[in-house]
Amino acid sequence: MRNLESIVAQPPISMISDSVDTHYVITGGNLYGWLVNCHGFLHNIGLIVPSLLFVVFLVVQAKKSFVKLSNDRSLVIIAYYGFLWLVALFNLAWCLLQAWECTSARQTPWNILSLFTDAGMLFLEVSLVAFLLQGNHASGKEALTRTFVVSGLIVAFDTLLKAIYLYGFSIPVFINDGEGGSRVKWGLWVIHKLLLTAVYGIILYMYNSDWRERLPARPAFYKYTTIMFCLNVTASLACMLLTGHGASFGAWLYGVTTVCYHALYLPLLYVTFLADFFEEDALNLESVYYSEMKDAGFFDADWEL
Repeated sequence: MRNLESIVAQPPISMISDSVDTHYVITGGNLYGWLVNCHGFLHNIGLIVPSLLFVVFLVVQAKKSFVKLSNDRSLVIIAYYGFLWLVALFNLAWCLLQAWECTSARQTPWNILSLFTDAGMLFLEVSLVAFLLQGNHASGKEALTRTFVVSGLIVAFDTLLKAIYLYGFSIPVFINDGEGGSRVKWGLWVIHKLLLTAVYGIILYMYNSDWRERLPARPAFYKYTTIMFCLNVTASLACMLLTGHGASFGAWLYGVTTVCYHALYLPLLYVTFLADFFEEDALNLESVYYSEMKDAGFFDADWEL
């Protein structure tokens, strides 16, 4: 009864103001609020601009890429190009809708969008490593099927585990409030990042060992591996800090790695795996690979003999 009396006694202008404030929180209010709310202007712009530019780049290059794919008919390249398009669109939506993360009324669609986006990014990441680790055997339909099956199983397990944490135990896996938060959540992310760090670390070790010849003779792949290793080491450190002391610095560091991953990973993957295919013909492509291998010292042993 007291609550009813307070509502009746409240001036109409105040009630309208409260309604507008609620709408502002849910929808972002305007362009300024949409860009500044939640994680801040630099964080949002750092995500939106690169991801939007990459999608625009794919659109501009689409006709040329489709002609190249139809002429070459490489199952591997066609599959990766198709997945890249799909994940790029999901990632752009994820970057544009950052305000949902900080709005309680939008957290359910935010979690679903984050699950799909994270699964797509991880699938591209795992499948690229799995495919290239096959070396000279990485060609044809069998290699593609084997790669996608293994990658799909890994990503399905990872997504299922996150869904259990999210919906089974009500742990906000994809909500970053800028503080330490749940140690269980950050413990999950520590394991996730450390596993990826270990994979890239093993590949780098192989590159500097006698197993070097088992890996693809492409320096661009090792540069990609080095970048991803450093990124995952940094992300692992950030998640560890968020489980205990140093949560403020950990939250900032985790935000930086998140922006770098979602803004730059897909362009990095394109440059590493697809750019040469779309820009060079077969003869020039062989010359490019030969030059890369020569610069990396793959033929030094031949000169020593």
